[in-house]
Amino acid sequence: MKTIFVVDDSATMLMSLKSSLQINGYQVETAADGKQAMGKLQGGFKPDLIITDINMPNMDGIEFIRQARQKLRFTPILTLTTEGQQAKRDEARKLGATGWMLKPVNGGELMKIVGKVMGVPA
Repeated sequence: MKTIFVVDDSATMLMSLKSSLQINGYQVETAADGKQAMGKLQGGFKPDLIITDINMPNMDGIEFIRQARQKLRFTPILTLTTEGQQAKRDEARKLGATGWMLKPVNGGELMKIVGKVMGVPA
């Protein structure tokens, strides 16, 4: 079973994403910010995919991507954010983000993107 790591400071968002992903057969691990997420990665956790928010307290998604890339070179990282700024997208992509989703994302759209990134046929 593939594991997806969801990092977001919104409990509602975490719950929504977790339930959509679990219904579709994924195992889900969550963290409330980049700092907590890095702690799990440094502890040896190796997800198959990371979905991270950009605007979070303690450590934002941009810094999390930068640090996560040093540990997990090939794990796909999707950003899920309300941030539509092209400069933020470019920075995230330059640091190793695989793709970008704008909130709110519906379950069907989420699964289509996750499937595409993970090479699962739709």
